[in-house]
Amino acid sequence: MEPHMRLPLAILYLVLIVSAQKNRTFTFPQGFLFGAGTSAYQTEGAHDVDGKGQSIWDTHTHEHPDRIADGSNGDDAAKSYYKYKEDIEAVKEMGMQIYRFSISWPRIMPLGLPNIINQKGIDHYNSVINEVLSNNLIPMATIYHWDLPQHLQDLGGFANDDIIIYYEAYAKVIFENFGDRVKWWCTINEPYYQAFGYEGTLFAPGLNSTGIGGYLAAHNMIKAHARVYHLYEKQYRSKQKGRISLNMPIDWPAPRDKTSTQDQEAAKIELEFSLGWFAHPIYSKEGDYPQVMKDRISNFSLAAGFPFSRLPSFTSAEVEYIRGTADYFALNQYGSKHVAKGEQGPDPSFDRDSGVVMTGNKKWPSSRTSKWETITPKGLRDIIAWIRKEYGEEWEILITENGFADGGQLNDTLRVGYLATYMTDMLKAIYIDKCKVIGYIVWSLIDSFEWMSGYTSTFGLYQVDFKDPERKRTPKQSAYFMANITKTREIPSFYAIVTNKLDKLEGL
Repeated sequence: MEPHMRLPLAILYLVLIVSAQKNRTFTFPQGFLFGAGTSAYQTEGAHDVDGKGQSIWDTHTHEHPDRIADGSNGDDAAKSYYKYKEDIEAVKEMGMQIYRFSISWPRIMPLGLPNIINQKGIDHYNSVINEVLSNNLIPMATIYHWDLPQHLQDLGGFANDDIIIYYEAYAKVIFENFGDRVKWWCTINEPYYQAFGYEGTLFAPGLNSTGIGGYLAAHNMIKAHARVYHLYEKQYRSKQKGRISLNMPIDWPAPRDKTSTQDQEAAKIELEFSLGWFAHPIYSKEGDYPQVMKDRISNFSLAAGFPFSRLPSFTSAEVEYIRGTADYFALNQYGSKHVAKGEQGPDPSFDRDSGVVMTGNKKWPSSRTSKWETITPKGLRDIIAWIRKEYGEEWEILITENGFADGGQLNDTLRVGYLATYMTDMLKAIYIDKCKVIGYIVWSLIDSFEWMSGYTSTFGLYQVDFKDPERKRTPKQSAYFMANITKTREIPSFYAIVTNKLDKLEGL
């Protein structure tokens, strides 16, 4: 057993000892929503079935299997294209309210172009949505979850601003066909990581245009999101009455040395370069990119010989057009990281522009299969409080992803402890910090293809046997745990002991 894994196991052993001493509970507010999520490429499979076109992740995994931990791909994945009814039933069995899923752009538009619509793709998602509703669940649909049609990427993808009109045309088809039943929308999942597909090689399309491509892609994703928000506002909201946001990911950045003013400044910069990059133009009262991003990227660009900033600028009209284009704050949060001031990465690059060096902390418990994911629930509470302070108390926050990676075992004790402690600190954010958190969606419902990790690291509440042609699903201990949480709508108080110990870890 690795040393950094002993702490959570010891704490969970303590839980068993004190479980009989339950004195109080942490109760979820009335109307609080629970759910579980999936995405199309990660679970559906059927990559070339029923008229689906090729996506950038099809290309990325087929042409560069060396970039995936086990050389795998999502060609078959969990076969949810055929087994979606079983997946939806699992959400119902756990007593949850929301099933979050994504719609595959190339399954609807094989080339990404609005003149060729795949009716079989429309029919499939109609069946999925109707099945969700027939189980008395709420469908939450992500319009774009990283699987860009390859044909559009051949034209430049999100680095080409023409993508905005193609994305709007795609969204229009989505609203026309599904908006009468879907009331919760996410336009783009984690645009931060999608942008890094243009900055480096880890994510599709893997262009490796450091210091330039990521900023171009991010700029166009923000404008595309705003265009679709206004489309919905003008043509659909009055009849369909849905809510729209986009999913923001963030690991809480803690100063490596709390006594260092430079490390404290690095933590502030990291918040703006990661979350603020996309959130500030939409949620802040002034709009536009964070000033620290504009200043640093401009200065580094000029120093490198560029006659302009590599960060594209919004016009004053665009700033106003983008500002406020969300109905709630969709937050994806998993762990924390130590940050310090320093230089890393090539020049130019996003990493060099930020001037922040990220490091782990061996004293923080973490996943065996995803070392980047730490068991630091205080980070969730801290980022929720930061959002409230930075963007205003009026924003409702929905946790659209939170979960823990392991090797896929059924007795996933660490995941249970992770979920319990993160939800406990989330409730502290609600009751103590007075933040408006309205729901919590676990990532993920089932084991799935986890991007660069392939199938070596899984997040599912339900185990998927990938060696079985039928992809048998089996509930893990965490599924039973979540079923009990949704039934009682409270967290047993002994988990507060675990949470308090984790919150006092050195360096948080």
